[in-house]
Amino acid sequence: MRAVIQRVSEARVSVDGALVGEIGRGFLVLLGITHADGEAESAWLAKKVAGLRLFEDADGKMNLGLADVGGGVLVVSQFTLYGNATKGRRPSFIEAARPEQAQPLYEHFCGVLRAEGVEVAQGIFQAHMQVALVNDGPVTLVVEA
Repeated sequence: MRAVIQRVSEARVSVDGALVGEIGRGFLVLLGITHADGEAESAWLAKKVAGLRLFEDADGKMNLGLADVGGGVLVVSQFTLYGNATKGRRPSFIEAARPEQAQPLYEHFCGVLRAEGVEVAQGIFQAHMQVALVNDGPVTLVVEA
């Protein structure tokens, strides 16, 4: 499981022009799932995201987490995180999990975040989405389980 985590001052996702998820301050998480992933990886990664300290304290150090700043998480599924473009010009996505495996793990990830006390907004799985964000910093991490 792979997450691209961006610290944002705001983020939103729309489908067909309709807003489906939005947060203020927090994290935009682009979530990719591969064949070997299961609930253990999903839970570990969700708890890691919930506990990350990426917000600045009074001394300007990244020492505060989502709970400290009242932040939320917008989670967007993104199978292209497992794209491989090493050969040719068209990426291969064979490392990405099939939707019937990936969707329950995506939902599980969001559920674990909620259980950790995090406000969660979501995109729509398998939809063509438009994601808008204001990356704060910019701060961007890639975390893998």
